[in-house]
Amino acid sequence: MRPLTERDIRTSFVNCSKGEARRLGLPKDLAERPWDDLDFLGWRDPGAPERAYLVADHGGRLVGVALRGTSGTSRGFTARSLCSLCLTTRTGGGVALMTARRTGEAGRQGNTVGQYLCTDLACSLYLRGKRQAAVGGDLDESLTVDEKVARTRANLHAFLDKVTA
Repeated sequence: MRPLTERDIRTSFVNCSKGEARRLGLPKDLAERPWDDLDFLGWRDPGAPERAYLVADHGGRLVGVALRGTSGTSRGFTARSLCSLCLTTRTGGGVALMTARRTGEAGRQGNTVGQYLCTDLACSLYLRGKRQAAVGGDLDESLTVDEKVARTRANLHAFLDKVTA
């Protein structure tokens, strides 16, 4: 992914108002992000942990999506959960249900699309082995990293298609 500016990010959002996009909390470490290893920029709002954001190249343009999610924490619960983007498993709240308001009339009527996603939205780093889950882990797969990246991008684009349809 190419490095993004604050302006790139704020103008990319398709499922919130321009005012909401101006007010959302951006990551403080944009300059330090490992852009070459990212398939999308994803982050949780530190001031409002139930809010998350995802920005990706989609259909030849930058598309930002505001998400609502759970904290991703669990109390004594050790079941594994599967991220629907990178298809890796996590335990201990490493995956949470996040919802995105759909665009257009469907969104104005309150329709949303939900996906189970890595709570830190670091899918790109997990599948490339740049970040390890503290608890849980990935299933053994015979896919190459490039094949996992392609699958994750396809899943991401399918999700964004549902949000923007």
